[in-house]
Formats: sequence, C-alpha cells, structure tokens
Amino acid sequence: MEAVDFTKYPAEIQSAANKYEDFIRARLEPDLTQVIADRDAVYNRMSEYLKLKTHIETIRSQNLDELETKVDLGSNFYAKAFVPDTEFLFVNVGFGFHLQMTLSEADEFIDQKVKHMEK
Repeated sequence: MEAVDFTKYPAEIQSAANKYEDFIRARLEPDLTQVIADRDAVYNRMSEYLKLKTHIETIRSQNLDELETKVDLGSNFYAKAFVPDTEFLFVNVGFGFHLQMTLSEADEFIDQKVKHMEK
C-alpha cells in the first residue's frame, strides 16, 4: 500500500489519517492475510475431492475391477499401490476420520462436501 503525504492537510486530518493507516496495518492487513490463507486451504481440499471424483469417473468409465496406481506419501514422494477391488474406497470425511464407501456413495458425498465448502 502506497503512503499518502498528509503534511499539507490540517493537524486533525493528519491525525485521523495516521489513525486509520495504523488500524489498516495493525488489524486489517493481518486479518486479510489469514482469510486468504484459510480460503486457499479450502480450495486445496476442494481440489483433492474433485480429483477423487475424477478418479471415480475413470474407474466407472473403464469398468476397472482392480487398479494399479501411485500414492502420494507427502512431499511429492510416491509409492506404487495395487487395489484388488475397486467396489469400495475410503474417503476422508474430516476430523481425521475415513469412511469406507461405495463409488456411488463417495460420488454423492463429494458433491455435498464441495457444495458445502463453496459456501
């Protein structure tokens, strides 16, 4: 934010302007930074759910009974994984809980979760 030179204005206007600038720097800018970080976290979670939805659609469209894939273990470190039965999958429902769901249940859950997160 570019500072404005208020020295040519009367002292009461200078004082008020400084007070508002201090409020913006001390309160609004940190709040905005936190809100943006929170928004980005929600967008990242939404992205993960939408990726899962895409994988579910791929499993359905190709009629896959089993699946060989790579799993991200963190920090872009991947491990090979084999899924012998694609009828069920585990979905992160929040608070560290994962539920076993059918593809249809997971699809419906993802739609509801994304709709909720968009609010």
